[in-house]
Amino acid sequence: MDGPANYKIRVLGRLGVRWTARMGGMRVSESRRPEGETETVLEGWLEDQAALSGVLNALYELHLPVLSVRCVDAGE
Repeated sequence: MDGPANYKIRVLGRLGVRWTARMGGMRVSESRRPEGETETVLEGWLEDQAALSGVLNALYELHLPVLSVRCVDAGE
């Protein structure tokens, strides 16, 4: 997929809504896992693979383990 797509990225830990701009404008929400740990979910449209790579690199720099990356809907 070279064009825009809607992604759902799950990470272990807290990110907080203040990071929304650095995460390509994706919506940020948090929930508790059954084990009691916090899980953050980022959802939203990214323009291309470079934007996805930028979000994943930012998460890496924040030392947040990525649990999953899912393309929910690919754009035209």
